Amino acid sequence: MQLLQQFQDYLTQQDRSPATVRGYITDLNVFARWLERDLATLGPVDVREYRSALLKNGAAAQTVNRKLAAIAAFGSWAVQVGVLSANPAIHIRSVETVPLAPKWLDKKQRSAFTLAMRDDLQKAKLRYPRLWLLRLRDAAVITLLLHTGLRVSEAANLRLADLLLSERKAALTVRAGKGGKQRQVPINSEARRLLEEWLSVRPEVGSEMLFIGQRGEPMQVRSVQLGVARVADLAGLQEVTPHTLRHTFAKSLLDNGVSLEKVAALLGHESLDTTRLYVTPGEKDLQEAVAGLVE
Repeated sequence: MQLLQQFQDYLTQQDRSPATVRGYITDLNVFARWLERDLATLGPVDVREYRSALLKNGAAAQTVNRKLAAIAAFGSWAVQVGVLSANPAIHIRSVETVPLAPKWLDKKQRSAFTLAMRDDLQKAKLRYPRLWLLRLRDAAVITLLLHTGLRVSEAANLRLADLLLSERKAALTVRAGKGGKQRQVPINSEARRLLEEWLSVRPEVGSEMLFIGQRGEPMQVRSVQLGVARVADLAGLQEVTPHTLRHTFAKSLLDNGVSLEKVAALLGHESLDTTRLYVTPGEKDLQEAVAGLVE
């Protein structure tokens, strides 16, 4: 366990995202319990047998590959610090998968989602003036996600200084992007309208954050997730998350003929292979294809 703590400290120093660090350590703790001995004695046979055990127990291919990636990352670090002489996972094959496109909202679902948000905002303004302020904030964040494709953490971490609203240009700078990379994303008229409305009533509490709570505290990722889920419920939609809105943004751009390179730049993808998933047939596409078959 001391070894895993050292690895965790290393990942943190490398500025890996908190989610990545938690995922690696969780998977490695599970692996260590299965191994029943010190990870300092780890060898290729152990990793190969673990892969086989996971598959035998019905683990999904993505789950197996994620766990193997955690072991490979640990092995690479262990070699660097002299704990292991070679990375035991380097020659272990990942499980082949047939990639399905991420889930997104189609045009009808997107329309229902947007209308539900607008209706909810209007009702709050008429009936619950104090609640309306938070509803407006949520609508501004949600619209931003839907029209810029930001990750939920990127939206929650936006500062007032990251926003540029002039007569000729509307854009934002993502300073806390994945891997620490920055990028600038243009803002369309719909997102700009709601942002300007939010800024006109945003409480003056001395906070530098763009989106804040009633007491001036920074808006948390969980609050964004709950806001999206609430609007989705009002629209009669299930399993809609901030990431669904990011996927919807990407899919809409590609459907409108925007190149993969431009979509990748807007989303902050390091590899075009990640962006290319959006031109892969989705689950609904495959269902419709099968439903179209007739005897």
